[in-house]
Amino acid sequence: MGTVVFPDAPLKIFLTASAEERARRRYLQLKAKGDDVSLSSLLDEICARDERDTQRAVAPLKPAHDAIQLDSTELSIEQVLERILSEIALRGIAG
Repeated sequence: MGTVVFPDAPLKIFLTASAEERARRRYLQLKAKGDDVSLSSLLDEICARDERDTQRAVAPLKPAHDAIQLDSTELSIEQVLERILSEIALRGIAG
């Protein structure tokens, strides 16, 4: 989004997590809804999507040169929010 849709945004966050963690999170989310899913199939789907998204010719998924890369693999939602709000405050960005 920061490279194509919002190139002039005052703050760009490129949020990442390992494929394994994203699959685990999705697995728990779908299981909570009662869906019958396989963790290994979700991991395969996520890896395939990552490959497609990073290799596409138009707007490949990659961080903007001025984006802050935030790896959320070991972070809770609250910790991610806290770090983003901290970056907003550091830059004096008002909403």
